[in-house]
Amino acid sequence: MNRKNFLPLLFLLLLFSSGKIIAQHKKLTLEDIYTTSNFRSKGVGQLRWMKDNKSYSKLENNAITKGSDIVRYDVESGVKTILINAKQLIPAGASKPLSLDNYSWSDDNNKLLVFTNTRKVWRYNTRGDYWVLNLANGKLKQLGKGLEEATLMFAKFSPDGGRVAYVSKLNIYVEDIATGKITQLTKDGGKNIINGTFDWVYEEELDDRDGFRWSPDGKEIAYWQSDTKGVGTFYMINNVDSNYSVPIPLPYPKVGTANSAVKVGVISSTGGKTKWFAVPGDPRNNYVARMEYIPGSDEVMIQQLNRLQNTNTVWVGNTKTMALKNILTDKDEAFLDIHDNIVWLDNTKSFTWTSEKDGWMHLYKVSRDGKEMKLITKGDFDVVNINCIDPVGGFVYYIASPDNYTQRYLYRSRLDGNGAAERVSPANMAGQHSYQIADDAKYAIHSFENAITPRRISLINLNTHKEIKLMEDNAELKSKMDELGLRNKEFFKVDIGDVVLDAWMIKPKEFDPQKKYPVIFHVYGEPAGSTVQDNWGTGDNLWHQYLSNEIGCIVISIDNRGTKVPRGRDFRKCIYRQIGLLAADDQAAAAKKIFSMYPYIDPAHTGIWGWSGGGQMSLHSIFRHGDVFKTAIAVAFVSLQTLYDNIYQERYMGLPNDNVEGYREGSPLTHAKKLQGNLLIMHGTADDNVHYQNFEMLVNELIKHNKLFSMMSYPMRDHGIYQRENTTLHLRRTMEQYWKKNL
Repeated sequence: MNRKNFLPLLFLLLLFSSGKIIAQHKKLTLEDIYTTSNFRSKGVGQLRWMKDNKSYSKLENNAITKGSDIVRYDVESGVKTILINAKQLIPAGASKPLSLDNYSWSDDNNKLLVFTNTRKVWRYNTRGDYWVLNLANGKLKQLGKGLEEATLMFAKFSPDGGRVAYVSKLNIYVEDIATGKITQLTKDGGKNIINGTFDWVYEEELDDRDGFRWSPDGKEIAYWQSDTKGVGTFYMINNVDSNYSVPIPLPYPKVGTANSAVKVGVISSTGGKTKWFAVPGDPRNNYVARMEYIPGSDEVMIQQLNRLQNTNTVWVGNTKTMALKNILTDKDEAFLDIHDNIVWLDNTKSFTWTSEKDGWMHLYKVSRDGKEMKLITKGDFDVVNINCIDPVGGFVYYIASPDNYTQRYLYRSRLDGNGAAERVSPANMAGQHSYQIADDAKYAIHSFENAITPRRISLINLNTHKEIKLMEDNAELKSKMDELGLRNKEFFKVDIGDVVLDAWMIKPKEFDPQKKYPVIFHVYGEPAGSTVQDNWGTGDNLWHQYLSNEIGCIVISIDNRGTKVPRGRDFRKCIYRQIGLLAADDQAAAAKKIFSMYPYIDPAHTGIWGWSGGGQMSLHSIFRHGDVFKTAIAVAFVSLQTLYDNIYQERYMGLPNDNVEGYREGSPLTHAKKLQGNLLIMHGTADDNVHYQNFEMLVNELIKHNKLFSMMSYPMRDHGIYQRENTTLHLRRTMEQYWKKNL
């Protein structure tokens, strides 16, 4: 027997002699994660509860027309009915149906409004073309004929279903469906005037996009108008798509600078002059964050945040007299967040309101005049989000997690405030639950997942939580993951003295506790999010599994104080006026504690990385805690806090003139001269959120202090750095190589 054949045979004999065959696992690749999407979990598409609360609709592929049918499923019988056949959505003279980017029904269900041919505005595809399908006669008609293609935004049926209102090129229009007559309501939109939608910062930080509302009787439209005059213009530069550079202007209010002047007006839906509410206060130093009609009335509720965002003044405005009445004022010593959990109860004699005034995020019932305020959800826990308020059944259903901040469960409380909170989610399903609940709270679409279980989606009876129909279990994905033989993410706690923090750890497949392993910390650390969640995807799970095994390292993530977790007001708001400081100190203290907890971690080889707020935190960690973190990768980061937008930064830091030291010390740029370790910085040059200017200013400061570092710019990519061919794979490969070289 020659040597070539003998060695494999000897290996097999050794395997058999041990009494078993050692499983050969498949290897995870970056291409699997970022190119082929082999490990992407499946959903069930757009599901909508029908108005009967006994059925739901969804989109299903029509193989013949290569379009989408809208189908209805009865909950109990499972019977499928085609509501809209894709053939009905083929325009005259066209060969294929319209793509359904979104759709909505008129109140009488006799007409369908289709959103298609969409375009991106800032973060989301909010403009495009709208069509109406009349189910009575089968006619399909495009709206906005004569207006520029793909410029319509936020189209909505009138209450009687006979008209549609929409925004086009910053003006509001109403179109009669039967006649096609278009009435232009506002005519001053353009240049610095925005009608019916918002500027960049209102969309990004206050989640305001759709900027107009039909009155309940359809006779009027209330809308926001923004005047951007005086707002600073930031210019991004496109150097890659033509021989000459092209400047891209972006009105963007940075910290301490002027905002748009925003106001709310009311105009007849047939045209005429706008009447404006005289909301007190400088419109450039207050935010008109919310406005909605009170059901069945001529009144609107307006929420006004002051510039510091620590006071929310609630007004009721009469659209006939334009009189305003202050019915509620919510205050906090730090900052307030806007909440959209307002439901009118008792024939609009009271409404629901969310507040942290007792130290926890809870739902309250408030009388219409604001004089009475009663707690609905009770206990030492935070309401994470409201899923359903059922006035008929008398309950509010909400997500909370009193005992494990990394998990999420459905609870319910009586709307009258009596009794204790009741857990609805099963006790034997530990992880994260989410629900899409029918209005009468009898049925729900239930999603469950945890760190080792991809999303399992089912139709359930909410009263018993029994499964009626399994819609997607991602069994194929789970099988693929099992073939990789990866180690499960391990959750643990870190006691740093002042507080106990939640964390997780990923170890390589061939982990040996007798060895020493380098460690990479993944951080976000800011108030907008959290990385330590017991779910399938949070924390770049597959990316970190790949790094752990490719490099042979341990990956850890910690939620410091100030992150968005349900641990009470004080945990979240203790970082007020010190963004970047306390959080990075917590990360360093936790890292040191972890070194003492686990002898297999090598403190001499530690890295940290993060994106956006996590990029800023990574810079703080290596600049200010270089004794702990030896290598850092910072992506799309803020280097100087006054370069970021005013709504976000001032919410958490206060005004720059009143917190000079906080802004200075909280900016990584201030500490760049302290760099001792290895640093890679990465940024997209077309980042409209965290401008490339942050990157260039940091580069300049590092050069000034003779600090050596590595850098990678991605031309004409935005904050997500994914546009254009091969970008995501290239970015991750670059990071991988840097870790291999320096960790």
